[in-house]
Amino acid sequence: MGPLISIVDDDQGVRDALQRMLRSHGFMTAAFSSAEQLLASGHPSDESCLILDVRMPGMTGLKLHRQLLSQGCRVPVILMTGSPTSRERERAMSMGIISYLTKPIDERILLDKLRKALQHRSPVAS
Repeated sequence: MGPLISIVDDDQGVRDALQRMLRSHGFMTAAFSSAEQLLASGHPSDESCLILDVRMPGMTGLKLHRQLLSQGCRVPVILMTGSPTSRERERAMSMGIISYLTKPIDERILLDKLRKALQHRSPVAS
């Protein structure tokens, strides 16, 4: 199997669809319904890439990214949102987000961004 991609989205349908699509392309996947659930899993640094929803109850995708960075976790992040704004996109990109995608996600674009993210994966800080 390929790299581990974790998906964090509060929408079960989105998680399921992304998992099916990514697995059909050889990726291992893990899915979480919230940022807090991912953090409680104890392995955010094990992922090769994170795909995060921007707007979720509790901790948002951007806040999760910031928290991971503050813990020294440099996992590449792709953000996705159903309500994109140019201001949010600029902020995300300035924080080192690999890509900011609009839902519904285009499979070809996601795979392209994911491959680029995996090429740029930096080691986890100790």
